[in-house]
Amino acid sequence: MISRAAVAPSAHSLPYISSRALSSASASSLSRLTSAQQPAAKQSPQPQQQSQQLTQQQTQTQRRGFATVQDAATAHPPRVYGGLKDQDRIFQNLYGRHPPDLKHAMKSGDWYKTKEIILKGHDWIISEVKTSGLRGRGGAGFPSGLKWSFMNFKDWDKDNKPRYLVVNADEGEPGTCKDREIMRKDPHKLIEGCLISGRAMNATAAYIYIRGEFYEEATVLQQAINEAYAAGLIGKNACGSGYDFDVYIHRGMGAYICGEETALIESIEGKAGKPRLKPPFPAAVGLFGCPSTVTNVETVAVAPTICRRGGKWFAGFGRERNQGTKLFCISGHVNNPCTVEEEMSIPLRELIDRHCGGVRGGWDNLLAVIPGGSSTPVLPKHICDDQMMDFDALKDSQSGLGTAAVIVMDKSTDIVRAISRLSAFYRHESCGQCTPCREGSKWTLQMMERFERGQAREREIDMLQELTKQVEGHTICALGEAFAWPIQGLIRHFRPELEARIRQNTQAHGGKEFFAGGWNPNTRLDGKLIAPGQ
Repeated sequence: MISRAAVAPSAHSLPYISSRALSSASASSLSRLTSAQQPAAKQSPQPQQQSQQLTQQQTQTQRRGFATVQDAATAHPPRVYGGLKDQDRIFQNLYGRHPPDLKHAMKSGDWYKTKEIILKGHDWIISEVKTSGLRGRGGAGFPSGLKWSFMNFKDWDKDNKPRYLVVNADEGEPGTCKDREIMRKDPHKLIEGCLISGRAMNATAAYIYIRGEFYEEATVLQQAINEAYAAGLIGKNACGSGYDFDVYIHRGMGAYICGEETALIESIEGKAGKPRLKPPFPAAVGLFGCPSTVTNVETVAVAPTICRRGGKWFAGFGRERNQGTKLFCISGHVNNPCTVEEEMSIPLRELIDRHCGGVRGGWDNLLAVIPGGSSTPVLPKHICDDQMMDFDALKDSQSGLGTAAVIVMDKSTDIVRAISRLSAFYRHESCGQCTPCREGSKWTLQMMERFERGQAREREIDMLQELTKQVEGHTICALGEAFAWPIQGLIRHFRPELEARIRQNTQAHGGKEFFAGGWNPNTRLDGKLIAPGQ
């Protein structure tokens, strides 16, 4: 029998064919091929010709682009992401249903078979983390298994220096509140994560650098550490495994810049919190000059569950290269702001509708969303309609997942003023070490404040864009990009709003344009204009 695949034309060879023409072509081809098989035929094709015909038919079958009935029956439907089940949630006490003490933590599965995991060794732990596809949850999204393996360099065991795991709990990104929920509701998950992550890096101790304003979180976490010491879970012979590991808390003073890993290390050492030049990287010369790895609270906290349930289990959530579950902090103009654990790659609209009761006033009232904390570019509604929440999808939309702090803005929002306020935050938090950041954050804030009032010229929009491009990539740490990207997103998607505000302000002053720098058109007549552009 001759299948339909053998006579269907190639989609590459025929750019367009109607269904009627396809049916007639298939019928005629079928009649020719069947007539060739009748006994009246005097000569049968040679074996070589048969082989060539079969090869051509197979090639056409592989290249064709028309779906058949058989194709439709065997085709896999596109996977739908989201709707994480309760049994798959790692942070079971995210909403504080039970006290954060050791007794209730162990009932929830914490500290289960921890000794067995430690005894399997650092290679096995790192292998499971690599298999899971876990990427850093602090914003950069670097593969965690690869980062942890940097500590186990050649002949590391011959180095007599102590080795440290540094946990970054200095959560200062506007809109982000996931790490504080872990420390306040699930502290033992973090402590156990420190132990297992430390074993993967062969660390001797962990320092948890916690934001100074988190007084309650620091208190709960210290109580949990005391419980773990009393139960023999950490300290000398942790969990009876023969591995010694200590956990310390270091409270910061609220500086946003100390969220950068090398500035955090400087702060623990008692110095001013300013980023270091790299190299050397912390894995070689870190805390107190010893090998160190700085990682996020959420990244560390999920490690025990990955080791218990397997890296393949964790990798089963989300798209390729974006596996696992993630804590999303949703705030702004939604009916029920919350922090929720969901599957990676969940559509943004489903995330908001399912867990927050939708946008205030309905989805059509949405203006824009900041998808990953204040340092990620804003996305307008038409992009948010089909946006997936993972690293690669948001990168394709010229934004980023960041800390997964979703800030929702409806149509009542003054988007220019909102971005201007973010510029004020970054201007205040710049450490001033790098000239592009120190001066760039100052000038972008001044320009954004003028755009907010409409006291500018349209050509200054391009000037502002060029200024952010000059800062981007020219600083020691990522704070330069952090204050540049929100402004770039505003210009990319809401340039008409900036231009309309400038025109409205010009019309309010009799059609006279403001001078560059925001000076009133009558400034020259008043004798106050000293230099052009002032």
